[in-house]
Amino acid sequence: MLASPLLVGALAAGLRPVHLLLGAFWFAGYFAFFAASVWLKSGRRPRHLRPVQVYVALAAVLGAATLAAGPGLLRWAPAFAVPLGIGLWSSATHNDRALVSGLATTVGSAMMAVVAYDAGGGTSWLRAWTLAAVQAAYFAGTVFYVKSLIRERGSATFLRASIGYHLAVVAVAAVALVTRAQPATGTGLSWLVVAVLALLAARAVAVPRLTPAPSPKQIGLGEVGATVAVALSSLVA
Repeated sequence: MLASPLLVGALAAGLRPVHLLLGAFWFAGYFAFFAASVWLKSGRRPRHLRPVQVYVALAAVLGAATLAAGPGLLRWAPAFAVPLGIGLWSSATHNDRALVSGLATTVGSAMMAVVAYDAGGGTSWLRAWTLAAVQAAYFAGTVFYVKSLIRERGSATFLRASIGYHLAVVAVAAVALVTRAQPATGTGLSWLVVAVLALLAARAVAVPRLTPAPSPKQIGLGEVGATVAVALSSLVA
């Protein structure tokens, strides 16, 4: 969820040296966020504070270097305020496993596709936001899918919500293609993307019903393959 939006945006626009700095800052920022989440969940215990200080300092240095290489990227900072705030608040209130927290995190992560696209000098905002939307739709689906396999396994209500979400994503993507006024070239959305999303919807229906249930390792490996499929299909669209 960290690497895919960054790489999708960068590859779509064209790799540039600034992407190395942006990627380093992005990962350091995540480490700072994770450390802060642990600190908040612990009740702000002093022994968890040092990692926060180290990673925040590292992220600040890398952020400054990134802005020095691409000053215009600063305009995207406010877009991450809400997802970041929701994530930290959820950790402070011990609700970081809540659905809203997971969805906020996926939205924040997906927006990096637009930032990386901008850093690469991309000019089609339609493509940038479509790539980000596909990433957000997929990773939001993983929140439902993984919960249906682990924390919410056996819940018919949650399974229906997961299946409904995946089917809705396929329907929206298909309608967007059918109603588009211009040919599907270089937009990040094609029938190949819809086909991949449809396979993920079928997975959301079938896998939670398997007996025995897949292990966390198997689930994780499956997500790696799905992430690559979504990224590649949207990049060639």
